[in-house]
Amino acid sequence: MNNLALLTIGVTLLCCVLGVLGLQAYAKGKTERDALVDRLSHTGQIPVAARHRRFQGVDRRLRRTKLGRRIELKLAATGLDLTPGEFFVYALAATAGLWMIASSVLAAFFGPVAALIGLWGTNIFLNWQRTKRTERFINQLPELSRILANATQAGLALRTAIGMAAEELEDPAGEELARVARRLAVGESLDDALSELTERLPSRELVVLVTTLVLSNRAGGTVVSSLRNLTETLEERKETRREVKTQLSQVTVTAYAVPVFGLGAMLLMNAVMPGALDRMTTAAIGQGAVIVSLILYAVGFIVIRRLSRIDV
Repeated sequence: MNNLALLTIGVTLLCCVLGVLGLQAYAKGKTERDALVDRLSHTGQIPVAARHRRFQGVDRRLRRTKLGRRIELKLAATGLDLTPGEFFVYALAATAGLWMIASSVLAAFFGPVAALIGLWGTNIFLNWQRTKRTERFINQLPELSRILANATQAGLALRTAIGMAAEELEDPAGEELARVARRLAVGESLDDALSELTERLPSRELVVLVTTLVLSNRAGGTVVSSLRNLTETLEERKETRREVKTQLSQVTVTAYAVPVFGLGAMLLMNAVMPGALDRMTTAAIGQGAVIVSLILYAVGFIVIRRLSRIDV
């Protein structure tokens, strides 16, 4: 019985690891393909075709609500090619799947709990995608500052330099700057267009760059020298952020490993004593113990993540 339980847990963990690796490989391949299609479409080698949108009726109704507008703003910051309706339907489907899996594998009591965790996880996923995209944009800021400095030194206007940088840089910087260039083309001021960019991708480095551009544009100062100095500063901050992230990688893994150990302990207990979780959660004291344990695991995860967050 013990060997069977250990074998079951081992196979389950192996399937989870292979599933995560498969999803990462698929996401990486899709990102590379989309980047290649984007580059070829700009050069005119392939035609640009709009993707067919699913759940258009749900999307139209959802956009009228406050929840739909919040989802739309978060999706715009993540860069995901999804409409609010598509994301809402996929989130509900994932929540229902988690409910059924938890009810069948653990106990009926864990179905609603897994559904609530799934809904919370969708918001965490959007925040993670936004953070990852912001970090990628921050890593491109030194090159962006260098392009703007060279363009302004060559005598180009700042609006023209932003459009040229949007064509030369890859996503996400190219996409975000193209959005700024489109807003400038319809007559919006430089301050408003860049301010919206900082709200969509908040970071200290971007705020410094935007402030430099705005003040130089207002006062008519020497943009080239300011951007040259800023480029060196951004390069140094980029290396510092990379070193801090490497030093804190073990703490980050610990934050995710603690809840996984708790889930593994429940699976092990249920495998050694089949039906133990079902019998435990039928009593009020057992349900209270499970809820308190989940709260403590959540608090531990949040505390570890807070301690590992260092502003550079």
